[in-house]
Amino acid sequence: MVAPSGEQFEISGGGYRAVVTECGAGLRVLEHEGRPLVLGYPEDAQATSGRGQLLVPWPNRIRDGAYTFEGRDLQLPLTEASRGHASHGLVRWVPWTVEEMTAHSVSLVCRLMSQPGYPWTVDLHALYDLSADGLTVTVTATNVSSSPAPYAVGAHPYLTAGPGPVDRWELTLPAATRLLVDDRLIPTGREDVRDTELDFRMARPIRSTSLDTAFTDLDRDADGRVEVLLRDPASDQGVALWMDGSHSYVQVFTGDALPAHARESLAVEPMTAPPNAFGSGEGLVVLAPAGSDGDEHSVSWGIHAR
Repeated sequence: MVAPSGEQFEISGGGYRAVVTECGAGLRVLEHEGRPLVLGYPEDAQATSGRGQLLVPWPNRIRDGAYTFEGRDLQLPLTEASRGHASHGLVRWVPWTVEEMTAHSVSLVCRLMSQPGYPWTVDLHALYDLSADGLTVTVTATNVSSSPAPYAVGAHPYLTAGPGPVDRWELTLPAATRLLVDDRLIPTGREDVRDTELDFRMARPIRSTSLDTAFTDLDRDADGRVEVLLRDPASDQGVALWMDGSHSYVQVFTGDALPAHARESLAVEPMTAPPNAFGSGEGLVVLAPAGSDGDEHSVSWGIHAR
């Protein structure tokens, strides 16, 4: 019998343990010294609500699944039926193949084939590596088509700092701007978070704040990295997600409407582009034709205990 998420690849190192799945190269489990750092799911269950999934070749949603690229009108399948959008890319539910595995790392590959709505072939590589510094995930895309391809990448881990709900935890989110959206969650503008309930640049409790919000204008360290910190004051333990300079946006989601898991964890989603990037062009990467400079794009992000 095959698990709903396919073959399971368990790695460990530096006090951390992770399980990566064949389906979508997703992160099903991440623990530090036995303490869960993400809201995972059982081996005999299917991932729900995007838990631990990689979002390629776009994160978030594309309005009506429709966009125009280089003068060509394209239509993607509508995978978010409730709002009528194309959601979270094309590789979440396809099998990835192990390229190499060690005790502390696993790399998987997938060829995203040309198809209606996305007529380009892109080779994908995902590396999960554990060390004393935590989990590092590196996702690389290579265009193997003869024409330029639109591209963006994201991920969908749900962080957990201890026993929920999220109301009890403190959030540090170094973002100065949030994206305004319409009733279908498509961006319509921007707003400075200063003096609003969405200003978490200094650590403070989430309390009853409801978040399903994309943020930008991120404050970076000397290496260009951004870190989002979630802390449980009761246990004085926490979890942090960092992202490299290729990520200019982060979606934060308190999961209020999730069946059986409402406000149990906090999705912190590193993204290279905002929602509807294929429609707006904002933050969109254009992969050059195969064999040309710029035909490859690589990003890294990670999670560690605090």
